[in-house]
Amino acid sequence: MSERIVVVAAALLDAGRLLAARRSAPPDLSGRWELPGGKVEPGECPEAALVRELREELGVSAEAVARVPGEWPLREPYVLRVWTARLHPASAAPEPLQDHDDLRWLTRDELWDVDWLDQDVPAVREVAGLLEAARNTAG
Repeated sequence: MSERIVVVAAALLDAGRLLAARRSAPPDLSGRWELPGGKVEPGECPEAALVRELREELGVSAEAVARVPGEWPLREPYVLRVWTARLHPASAAPEPLQDHDDLRWLTRDELWDVDWLDQDVPAVREVAGLLEAARNTAG
C-alpha cells in the first residue's frame, strides 16, 4: 500500500455560518462546492498546511481550531481531513483567489443549498452538527 497523502480542508466558521467555495478547476469539479484547503506538503503539519492554504486560496489570515472527527478517502493515495477554523480579527475578507470563482457564507439552514463535492458531504454533515450545537448553546 502506498503512503497516504493528507489533504486538509477548513470548515471556516464565522457568526454561525460556514464558508463554501465553488470550484473553477479542474473541469470535472468545476461548479461544485467544497470546503477550501489543499495538500499537506512534506514536513508540514496539517494545521500549518490549513493556514497556508487559506492564505493562498482565499487571502485570509486564519487559525485551525479543532479537528472534525473522521477522515474521508479521495482519489488514491489522498485522504481528506477537516478542521474547524476561524478568521483572525484583523484578517481581510475571503476572496476566491485560486481554484475557485465564488464564495458563500451559509447558515445552518442554507448548508444544502449548494452542490457539494461528494467527498465533502460527510464532513459538511459533521460540521452541520457542530453548527446546530452552537446554535442551541447560543439560543
